[in-house]
Amino acid sequence: MSAALGLKARPIATGSTEPTDDDSDISALINRLTAEVNQIAVDKTKSIQQITNQMKMLALNALIESSRAGAQGAGFAVVAQEVRGVGQQVETIARELETQLTKRTGDLVASIERMSQRSRGERMVDLSLNAVELIDRNLYERTCDVRWWATDSAVVDCAASPSAAAVSHASQRLGVILGAYTVYLDLWLCDLEGNVIANGRADRFRVVGQNVAGTKWFREARSLRSGDDYVAGDVENQPLLGNAQVATYCASVRADGQANGAPIGVLAIHFDWEAQARAIVQGVRIGDSDKARVLLVDSNLRVIASSDGQGILSERISLSLNGQRSGFYHDRSGALVAFHATPGYETYRGLGWYGVIVCGP
Repeated sequence: MSAALGLKARPIATGSTEPTDDDSDISALINRLTAEVNQIAVDKTKSIQQITNQMKMLALNALIESSRAGAQGAGFAVVAQEVRGVGQQVETIARELETQLTKRTGDLVASIERMSQRSRGERMVDLSLNAVELIDRNLYERTCDVRWWATDSAVVDCAASPSAAAVSHASQRLGVILGAYTVYLDLWLCDLEGNVIANGRADRFRVVGQNVAGTKWFREARSLRSGDDYVAGDVENQPLLGNAQVATYCASVRADGQANGAPIGVLAIHFDWEAQARAIVQGVRIGDSDKARVLLVDSNLRVIASSDGQGILSERISLSLNGQRSGFYHDRSGALVAFHATPGYETYRGLGWYGVIVCGP
């Protein structure tokens, strides 16, 4: 096991779904062509109306002249009336054509706009899922790490008998782990009363001797049934780590490193949340025109990561879920809001978090 600890940690994955512009380009093209057809129809019907107005004027003039000619102009008056009637019919047809064309093209534009909005919304939902899936996969690895490291012989020996030599050796081993796994701020070994008895970065964080029995993650870890179980804590500011944003994962240290052994301590590993989460939400590739804000929110809809760096751990968003795990809608301001619940990964069930993308109206 100790040799394996020398392996370098894999960097956090930030792969993201590339937005495709094909659909939006086609929609824009159809919109433009439809608008052009509509304009052509309007222009041409106006031209027809101008011509029919000229025909009616000529017919009127012909009627006037025929009346002056008396009986000799009677036949010409009939022709003038017919021309006038034809002009009125053409004008009526032109108006009906304009009305029908503008209505049909208007319906087509509205339909295309709805399709475009739906396509955009579904793409944002996919990107929301992508963001929360990436964090789930990385946090799954954290649950594996803590359960594995809780069985390290130096950690087990120190929890069983925290002599000065055992504490020194355990701290050294935890430091070796931190040298390879750079996504952590610190690793703490605690006794069953919540006292920190060893940590990996003792030169940076003087936490040995501090008591963490009042924290939620320690109380839950103290109650774990076996070494196969773990605790995934909420994202929080940790005062003992310079108030850094961390996600704390815990496993019980058990006698002889056996999963069914008696509990003798708790190992807590503090994931460097802010830097790693920022890499994910800022890595979601959304076009500049979307004016989007990418968020991760917890089960209480508290912002725990944001692409603009605002509101982390202090802002709660209003998310209209309507009993759905994923979807999109437009809020009162006209902004597009897309969301997707955590699907979990492998044995990590997730904590009820959501990936959320808010696009400006």
